[in-house]
Amino acid sequence: MDTLPLIIGHRGASKDAPENTLESFQLAWEQGADGIEADFRLTADNQIICMHDETTARTSGVDLEIADSTLDRLRSLDVGVGKGAKWGGTRIPTLPEVLAAVPDGTWFFIEIKSGPEIIVPLEKALLASGVSTARIRLLSFDATLVAELKRRMPGWRACWLCDFRHSLRQNVWSPSHEEVLETLRLSSADGLAGANRDFLDHYLAKQVKDLGREIHVWTVDRLTDARRLAALGVDSIMTNRPGWLRNKLFSDRGGP
Repeated sequence: MDTLPLIIGHRGASKDAPENTLESFQLAWEQGADGIEADFRLTADNQIICMHDETTARTSGVDLEIADSTLDRLRSLDVGVGKGAKWGGTRIPTLPEVLAAVPDGTWFFIEIKSGPEIIVPLEKALLASGVSTARIRLLSFDATLVAELKRRMPGWRACWLCDFRHSLRQNVWSPSHEEVLETLRLSSADGLAGANRDFLDHYLAKQVKDLGREIHVWTVDRLTDARRLAALGVDSIMTNRPGWLRNKLFSDRGGP
């Protein structure tokens, strides 16, 4: 294990703090994460907020559709108390607020949960932030949106998110290795952000790297998985427990 992959806090240090909040991101950085990953959606009044789900029910207990709600209404919700009383009063952050908090030299992975309508306000926020384009990765499960991002925002790197599903009945994976590689080519994606599955093997990792693409993997919370992926030479692993996993991987190398 010559080079460790980047350790990226998945929705921050989300095992310990309320996911997708400034508090969770700050904890991830304090734990030594190389960067954070977060999900973003467009509100009814064209603001970009940090939220994974289409609604706020799971994280706040109040069921509001993000796309149909204003920023002010969404900001009135408490998205922390479900994680414990000490997190009570935690609010949903906006993209500009998260960008303003990103420490110099760290990485920021932005998963886009809305469609192409988010591109204009997204680019505006990124340009205004001053955060280095080299440290930002845009992520989407929609390969068509990735292609559109590459066309309209060529200064930023965009990666295709892909979950790999295995059919026990047919004993096949979907998509196939060849379909993954073809999607990367057609979308002009800068990398593959794949699910933590055995499907990502030495063959696929080599093929992706031979295309000149990056490899990022989610969600990696077990040391055995992290070791396997590090041996494959992936560029980053996204984890809910960045401090713990980073310490374990450094221990493997005899580090602190």
